[in-house]
Amino acid sequence: MDKIIMKNLAFYGYHGVLQEENLLGQKFFLDIELLTDLKEAGKTDEVEKTVSYADVYSLVKDIVKNHKYNLLEALGENIAKEILEKFQRVVEITIKIKKPEAPVNGIYDYFGIEIRRNRNE
Repeated sequence: MDKIIMKNLAFYGYHGVLQEENLLGQKFFLDIELLTDLKEAGKTDEVEKTVSYADVYSLVKDIVKNHKYNLLEALGENIAKEILEKFQRVVEITIKIKKPEAPVNGIYDYFGIEIRRNRNE
C-alpha cells in the first residue's frame, strides 16, 4: 500500500489533564501517514485521484487548535476518526502526537502517543 506522509506538523493547542495546560496551552507536533492507493493518481496526474494533504492539514489544524482533550489518546482518536470519515480513499492512518512541553519534571525530548486505525475497525 502507498503512503502520503505528513511530518512534524506544529500546532498550538489546549490539551492536557492539568488546568494550566487547558488555560495556557502548548505546542504539539504530529506525524501522519495515510495509507492509500496512489497508482491511479500517478498515472493520471489528477488531484481528484488522491487525497489532498492540504485538506487533511486543514482538518487536523482545526481539531488540534479548536478542540480540547484531556488525553493525547483522545486527540489522536478523534483525528483518525475524522480523517477516515471525510477522506474515503484513506484505508489506514497512523498518527504520532508529540508533546514536548509536558508538565513532567525531568529531561526529555517529548512524551507522546502513536495510534494506527483502519477503515475496517
